[in-house]
Amino acid sequence: QVQLVESGGGLVQAGGSLRLSCAASGSIISVSTMGWFRQTPGKQRELVATIISSGSANYADSVKGRFTISRDNAKNTVYLQMNSLKPEDTAVYYCKQDLLVIGSSFYYTHWGQGTQVTVSS
Repeated sequence: QVQLVESGGGLVQAGGSLRLSCAASGSIISVSTMGWFRQTPGKQRELVATIISSGSANYADSVKGRFTISRDNAKNTVYLQMNSLKPEDTAVYYCKQDLLVIGSSFYYTHWGQGTQVTVSS
């Protein structure tokens, strides 16, 4: 079994910073793409940022210049440093990791449980 555990969410004032972490554990052989998504009530889950194994990253336009995604391949962990937070960043943030596990021939997508980020004005 594979488990993704997120941490780092919380309440912060506008202009503040938070750092999210997402660690995968289990019978993992390799990790491909890692990413962060977010969702607000009544809306579809949207991409925030992704990072491939080489370290190349992609960001939603709304967070470019404010958020930074990074990864630690040895720890199967992905991070999201969020600076200059705005009230519109308020959402539940979900991490995603594409994992190759023992006994499988393919990478499958796994999701974290979600962590609430609330930015007050």
